[in-house]
Amino acid sequence: MSAKKIAVLIGSLRKESLNRKFAHELIALAPATLEFEVVEIGDLALYNQDLDDAGAPPAAWTAFRDKLARVDGVLFVTPEYNRAMPASIKNAIDVGSRPWGKSIWDGKAAGVVTVSPGAVGGFGANHNVRQSLVALNVATMPAPEAYIGSAEKLLGEDGKVSNDQTRQVLTKFITAFAAWVGKNAPSA
Repeated sequence: MSAKKIAVLIGSLRKESLNRKFAHELIALAPATLEFEVVEIGDLALYNQDLDDAGAPPAAWTAFRDKLARVDGVLFVTPEYNRAMPASIKNAIDVGSRPWGKSIWDGKAAGVVTVSPGAVGGFGANHNVRQSLVALNVATMPAPEAYIGSAEKLLGEDGKVSNDQTRQVLTKFITAFAAWVGKNAPSA
């Protein structure tokens, strides 16, 4: 059986973001049944329906839509900004959901991980992402949930997870996600 293709969307656009580091840790811990590609979302222009209506969507929208149309699942790894998902993630969700009737999200499997320097671990953002995905018919893994709080304390100077307990939590999540994708991906 071939590996399921997973797009990883990282909500923090900073090159050295905690979310990017944890996304790469999750990828490294994943079973071979998943094949990952980090899909950059920072170059997506804000969604404006007029561009789709005119038949002139930006090239970045088209490339994003084409890439995500070919994956089995999506892993969202995002911080929390002001108790909600960052604009970058919301915009990616909106760009992928349009034009009406051509959503690339429909029927995909998804998982959500939130990473924060704060103690709560991005709880608000995690549920904010899930709320949007429900409206788009995305099979979002309900458990185990992953809220990584005090994240900078969990990484060594090399940017890798520095303790076994955190590694176990990430392994449990990504193993469950692989099983979830196996059961819920559109091509399953």
